[in-house]
Amino acid sequence: IWRTVIRLYAVRFYYQSLITENSGGGLYACLLVINVFVLFCCLIHLIRSMRTISCFVLFFLFLTSCSRSVFKERWLKKKAPEHFSVRVETSKGNFEAAFTRQWSPKALDRLYAQFRHGYYNHTLFYRVRPGYVVQFGGDDNARIKQWGHTKVPDEPVIKPNTRGAISFARSTKDSRGNDLFINLVNNSPRLDTITFNGVTGFPVLGMVISGMETVDALYNGYSDNVFQFYDTLLINKNKFLEKFPKLDSIKKVVLIRTKK
Repeated sequence: IWRTVIRLYAVRFYYQSLITENSGGGLYACLLVINVFVLFCCLIHLIRSMRTISCFVLFFLFLTSCSRSVFKERWLKKKAPEHFSVRVETSKGNFEAAFTRQWSPKALDRLYAQFRHGYYNHTLFYRVRPGYVVQFGGDDNARIKQWGHTKVPDEPVIKPNTRGAISFARSTKDSRGNDLFINLVNNSPRLDTITFNGVTGFPVLGMVISGMETVDALYNGYSDNVFQFYDTLLINKNKFLEKFPKLDSIKKVVLIRTKK
């Protein structure tokens, strides 16, 4: 803007020198017109500059407001609906699952928040053990790390781990958090009653209600061999995939029905 002002005033001073030399009344009128023109041009340029700056500011605010946070503590305080369903879109096709809060209220409140905020999008079915379970939920990005700081308190098993049942994996007391598994066969009563590290059973959260053939079709050639490299998955997903390139993945999880 200052460059434009300097150029306009250079023109003004030039005409002012002509007026001084010729002392013509008409030239004084010309000087007045030039002054008004200079002020008008400066004002227009200023308005355009401000408009440009405003656009940049508004665009920045828009991007900031539209960017999705990966985790907020308050999300975990929202109560899940008593019943809700999701569509899981995978590299092998889709399946649907229905969840009932009564079966494991604390876990369902967390899981509902994870579904709402895209936690499981682009995660791997990193463990597929034929005749047992499909497991998923681990990853190496910031979303997983931040959600992993909070865990779900233990709850009793209410629903049996039959074929199609979905539960949180866990290793010690109050350790449920991110990783889920789907039962490929009827693993009840074993997974309902097994006790280790002071914890009994795996509370069921929901059931696959359609598309179980998609779950059955997930690549299972690596079975439990992935576990010795699980830490690699949490640190460097690409390096993990170099060892296990055929693993299937979740594209996205979509909430499709809720019922209070």
